[in-house]
Amino acid sequence: MSKIEEVKAKVEVGKSKLVPGLVQEALDEGSAPGEILQAMVDSMGVVGEKFSSGEIFVPEMLIAAKAMSKGVEVLKPLMAGDGSASLGTCVIGTVAGDLHDIGKNLVSMMIESAGFDMVDLGVDVPADTFVQAVKDNTNVKLVACSGLLTTTMPALKEAVQTIKAAYPDMKVIVGGAPVTPEYAAEVGADGYAPDAGSAAVKARELATA
Repeated sequence: MSKIEEVKAKVEVGKSKLVPGLVQEALDEGSAPGEILQAMVDSMGVVGEKFSSGEIFVPEMLIAAKAMSKGVEVLKPLMAGDGSASLGTCVIGTVAGDLHDIGKNLVSMMIESAGFDMVDLGVDVPADTFVQAVKDNTNVKLVACSGLLTTTMPALKEAVQTIKAAYPDMKVIVGGAPVTPEYAAEVGADGYAPDAGSAAVKARELATA
């Protein structure tokens, strides 16, 4: 098993103590940082699929995401000068009136692990604050809005439409328990993700489209 394969396997099972050392060993063997990052993103993809199919649950997913972020810490200094390392900035937040953040935090970790710089606005975020964050940060490619309550669906719609009014080309992805692909399309979002694993895949797709 190559070092990269080992990194992949250990990220998948969330061995965050072992991953940084293995990443370093893979680098020492001559693997490119981007290649190692891609391997970790791939293994998070597997984790996401297992989560979607109910094979694993939130705790396992968080443990794997933590293992990946430990590996990314080793790679970050090496990739700072490599423009391809970051897919751009993603602004994320839970919409106004909603105080849920576990799902949003999980999505944030997953999107970050897919290669984005994250700006997390927290919970109960007014529509204008999303727009302001796009203005205040460089290279924002994506805004992710989360809504976990049926009562905050109008706020989600307002957030998407306010962002689109200010930045028509900005890609917006939405998610949360009551959100459906149909609703996402109806409010004008570019993407919808049922869970954190697919959010990361969708985020990459939208940013590189």
